[in-house]
Amino acid sequence: MLYLLYESLKDGEAGKYINFLRYPTFRIVAAAVSSLLIGMVIGPGLIARLRFKQHGISNVREDTPESHQKKKGTPTLGGTLILLCIFMGTLLFADLKVRVVWVALLMTAGYGFTGYLDDWLKLSKKNSKGLPGRYKIVLQTAFFLISVFGLLTDWHDGPKLLIQTTLTLPFVPTRYVNPDLGWLYVVFAWFVVVGTSNAVNMTDGLDGLAIAPTMISSLVFAVLCYVAGTSVSIADMEVVNGVRTLVGVPVHEYLGITQVVGGTELAVFCASIIGAGISFLWFNAYPASVFMGDVGSLALGGALGTVAMLSKNEVLSAIIHGVFLAEILSVMLQVASFKLTGKRIFKMAPLHHHFEKEGMGETKIVIRFWIVSVLLGGIALASLKLR
Repeated sequence: MLYLLYESLKDGEAGKYINFLRYPTFRIVAAAVSSLLIGMVIGPGLIARLRFKQHGISNVREDTPESHQKKKGTPTLGGTLILLCIFMGTLLFADLKVRVVWVALLMTAGYGFTGYLDDWLKLSKKNSKGLPGRYKIVLQTAFFLISVFGLLTDWHDGPKLLIQTTLTLPFVPTRYVNPDLGWLYVVFAWFVVVGTSNAVNMTDGLDGLAIAPTMISSLVFAVLCYVAGTSVSIADMEVVNGVRTLVGVPVHEYLGITQVVGGTELAVFCASIIGAGISFLWFNAYPASVFMGDVGSLALGGALGTVAMLSKNEVLSAIIHGVFLAEILSVMLQVASFKLTGKRIFKMAPLHHHFEKEGMGETKIVIRFWIVSVLLGGIALASLKLR
């Protein structure tokens, strides 16, 4: 909204006083700071209201280690705080004329709604089962298809996707390998988005475990989106008429990555996630004052998967989201092993519960998962220069 205000006033006298809003770098930082401040201001009141509404209801899953039972009484639905902050930060500082911003917001809201239904059923029925998994997948798929075919498809001259259907591979310049999936890309993107959403949901089992890797992933995506979407050029040497000449080269071309229209605005969205995540972590750090709930974990996972799709980092997201990937794979392997052999690979799945059963303390598990997330994020950013 503030950027649109600048657009309407930039040619007048008032425009020079808000000229700073035209710089994506300022708006990225401002989105993070504003979403953080909003969360810190409204967080205590929201948590107090959730605690009052959920008094006497256990929000602890039944399929968790016994040590988790001491957390009974901690309110859930804290993800609503995250969503409010993300939306406020993005709406205030992103260019709302850019299509990908609305795709990211729609997917976040849709997956948040799916998570809210799950949390609401758990609270109203007073059990930990909630919305059956197949219905979650149906709703996630529905919002994905609405976003792709409603906002990312041009129907005027026949159906045509408005995003590139090529894949960018880590550590490989796009000029060498850039496979085009055509309409099969929609299926591939569905796996990325829905898989990421459910992987983050699986990871949300310890205080602060899911939110910090989410912020780290968002920071990495903010950098990737900015360099892929900025119009800034950097100096590089090229041979012109047999003479080595210093020329200006767009950042995305210099780095060998796909250009992303609206990439800088996606960076604003990612920055809002970071600010919202920090404010939530203030209340969610061990021992947690509030749980994220599926309204937060499904929404954040959907947001990260959507950004991976829109920024053309679908394959690289497997590295960026390595912690989430390990968590969901541990569940899949556990189920497959038990059905095929009758034996379990892990003492309990997802993976963080296995470490709990091994006797590792909750805080140590969380911090080590954070460290792994930082390492994986660094590898993902290093891939830019190793192309």
